[in-house]
Amino acid sequence: MTYKYKALISYDGTQYGGWQVQRNAVTIQEQIQNALSTVLRTPTDLSGSGRTDAGVHALGQCAHFTHPTPVDLSRCLASLNGLLPPDIRIHSLTPVAEEFHARYSATGKIYHYHLHLDPILNPFDKLYRYHVPHPVNLELMKEAAKGFLGTHDFTSFTNQAAQGSAAHDPVRTLTRLDLICEPGGLRLEFEGNGFLYKMVRNIVGTLLDISCEKIPLEKLPAIFAAKDRTQAGRAAPPHGLFLVHVHYGAE
Repeated sequence: MTYKYKALISYDGTQYGGWQVQRNAVTIQEQIQNALSTVLRTPTDLSGSGRTDAGVHALGQCAHFTHPTPVDLSRCLASLNGLLPPDIRIHSLTPVAEEFHARYSATGKIYHYHLHLDPILNPFDKLYRYHVPHPVNLELMKEAAKGFLGTHDFTSFTNQAAQGSAAHDPVRTLTRLDLICEPGGLRLEFEGNGFLYKMVRNIVGTLLDISCEKIPLEKLPAIFAAKDRTQAGRAAPPHGLFLVHVHYGAE
């Protein structure tokens, strides 16, 4: 018998090569697995709800691990946060059923992307907001955002369309894309049943290209129909993106 636990994690992704363990970069998964293995005194694998790219942040990443004996969660949590670098934190550890899987049990996710639109960016925000280098027609962006809602084949808005989940099934349902004004700029809130590789960043970039009339609004249906990444807009940089919450059916 093994015992399974879910971890709620936040991190500043600035200094990391992303979530997933890699040979040539320090990653968040690697840091947490090393800390877990030290605390639990046995090699311990950690499975996340999904990958975040280099430079992307998280407020509510979820992951799970197993252990052959019951874990003192209060002591484990304190020990993990004592070992981890200060830009990674575990907020909670909770027991979950054996069939729970951080990735495959997820029913949806929320991402936020932060844009700074004023001419001058506060230097303390430079790692967490994309300073857009051109004027933005907010009404045009809002109108374009409506075209992404609902169920679509998002092949034109993903990188590596021939690999992974995009190759298997590129259809996703976006239930919410809200544009929220915040001091100096804008927050784009995405909620959907799943997201393809770089999908949020590619949508944000396309919305920005539409907002400055680089891409005509009326071309959006043709971009979807093309199923071709080169037909869509730029990719917004990673540092404005946050994984905010992962939905699970038991919630």
